[in-house]
Amino acid sequence: MIIADWAMLIATILGIASTLFMGLRWVVKSFLMELKPNGGSSIKDTVARLEQRVDEIYKILAERG
Repeated sequence: MIIADWAMLIATILGIASTLFMGLRWVVKSFLMELKPNGGSSIKDTVARLEQRVDEIYKILAERG
């Protein structure tokens, strides 16, 4: 292989690697966005609402029993 072939091979490998890295970065970023409260539609907000409801149920059960 000549130098031009090696250069093309290295450029192709770097291009594929950077594309995979950017895709992985996008996926991780979108998952992390779900863990931040945003006013009602994130997973964190849903878990907080469920936690509050479970606490209210515990209080009701404690008062009855």
